[in-house]
Amino acid sequence: MRMDLTNPARRRLAGGGLAWLVAPSLAAATPQGTAAFGAGPRPQVPLAHDCPPGFDPTGYLVSEKFDGVRALWDGEVLRFRSGQPVHAPAWFTAALPAQALDGELWMARGRFEALAGAVRRELPRDEEWRQISYRLFELPGAPGPFSARNEAIGALVQRTGFAALVQVEQQPLRGPSELRRRLAEVVAAGGEGLMLHRADAPYRSGRSDALLKLKPLNDADAVVLAHLPGQGKYDGQLGALRVRMDGGPVFDIGTGLSDAQRLAPPPVGATITFTHRGFTRTGVPRFASFLRVRLDA
Repeated sequence: MRMDLTNPARRRLAGGGLAWLVAPSLAAATPQGTAAFGAGPRPQVPLAHDCPPGFDPTGYLVSEKFDGVRALWDGEVLRFRSGQPVHAPAWFTAALPAQALDGELWMARGRFEALAGAVRRELPRDEEWRQISYRLFELPGAPGPFSARNEAIGALVQRTGFAALVQVEQQPLRGPSELRRRLAEVVAAGGEGLMLHRADAPYRSGRSDALLKLKPLNDADAVVLAHLPGQGKYDGQLGALRVRMDGGPVFDIGTGLSDAQRLAPPPVGATITFTHRGFTRTGVPRFASFLRVRLDA
């Protein structure tokens, strides 16, 4: 099945609270971490395409898509995908191994808001971080196919012996029907969706068909261009966000926003995630609905 492999946006960078900042250099990273993530103002990492309908997962390893915050460890510093540091407690980072890691900071299904509040604090709270696990799904820059890197993750987690460091479970599935069944199971249990890693794929950054995501709804990112005033019920508040996807059309998102978000909307320049049900012929997302502000963009 042919896939749309259009390159996505390079996102603006999220700092603490609502401060949208330019990411610092990664020059302070360890040589191993710098080599693994690549040079530049932000780490270059694998990113996922949407899984097309009816996709056959043969040759892929499938895992749950955790509704957390992506975090990159370079052997010395824990960072968001933006390159901004995650202010984790010293006891948390001291337990991590001295090699590059890629994974998701996660509390539990349905607890994204609590997680987001915890990881963006400049002064971390131990009682919150005791509930957070670092779920590993990749070893940046490591040789060999993904199947071998996944085995290496398992050995690394066992060797490290840190309870918060967890290997993301991967499993092969046979055919589209098994993939649909697995998605239904995860969603029914409160999960977000699935990730599909091509088992024979070498490590590489950027988007490719080696990494796919499958959710009941598609999602994508866009940058806020303007705040549009509301009318009627929302008079004096935000009516909609005018946004643009990288290289895509400008469009408005007026659904999915809470009353609090309409009073204090994501700032212009912020990167948001929204859900949608595919695209029109002109490339505009259908039924776009606000999901959240990206912390790791």
